[in-house]
Amino acid sequence: MSVLICDADGELWYTRAEELGLYSIAMPYSYGDKVYYYDLGKNTDFRAFYDAVRGGEIPKTMALNPDEYIRILEPYFAKGEDVLYVSFSHAMSGTFDHLEAALAELRAKYPERKCTVFDTKSICMGAGIQMEYAAMLKNSGASDEEIIEKLTAFRDRVAVYFVVDDLMHLKRGGRLSGIAAFAGTLLNLKPMLTIDEKGSLKVYEKITGKKKALRKMADRVISELTGAEFNVYIMNADCPEESEFFAQMIREGRPDAKIVQQTVGPVIGAHCGPGTIGVIFVADRRPIPLAAE
Repeated sequence: MSVLICDADGELWYTRAEELGLYSIAMPYSYGDKVYYYDLGKNTDFRAFYDAVRGGEIPKTMALNPDEYIRILEPYFAKGEDVLYVSFSHAMSGTFDHLEAALAELRAKYPERKCTVFDTKSICMGAGIQMEYAAMLKNSGASDEEIIEKLTAFRDRVAVYFVVDDLMHLKRGGRLSGIAAFAGTLLNLKPMLTIDEKGSLKVYEKITGKKKALRKMADRVISELTGAEFNVYIMNADCPEESEFFAQMIREGRPDAKIVQQTVGPVIGAHCGPGTIGVIFVADRRPIPLAAE
């Protein structure tokens, strides 16, 4: 018998996670000299977080330490349960080194138990939609092996596009070089970004002006959406009016799209900053970056 878990960097909203019976590992972030743990929005003060960032606070994210992973995982092993952990991209965090250290200790103590980690090679709802799919498969009676097989094919169909309002947030988080961020800001560039097959952030297309960038992004959904039975997730970093404007663009071209709009959590928001708009949906394949950073 195994249990399915995920992490909060997948951004699957807490009510949906609870509906699916999916346990999520809360992920840490800090601002104003205080550490918080993101709980998929259940007790999150989004307004306080984004107001603080707009006011000049520079939030930080951090890895869980091995002891925290042991605290989370050991109760399952102690009950005789294996674990299937569907995680956000390993290419984006050093936290998985700590996870491996924790698992090495737990395997020595519980040699008969197993923890299988599936790397979604994505983040935010790019990972969350895979976590949601895994839970749906689990609840339908699929084995861990069947879930991994189906997820591996599904992973390559998850399309992620997003546009940030201020490139300097990506620069501070180490996701963009200082020169690229400065030049992009001067030229009013709003690059359409994506996640490549390795799970790393890449530039898909360089665009001038945010409205044009949103139009281009909507066009990608309209032309590429093939998995209309899955939700189209629009993520906004405290810019709900722009989110609705963007959603309407998609509805005009794809009235069959099942659109869900959601606020970006503080862990992801610490890197992308307020004003970010992203979209996640199921296509024939994940995007192939067209431009280097």
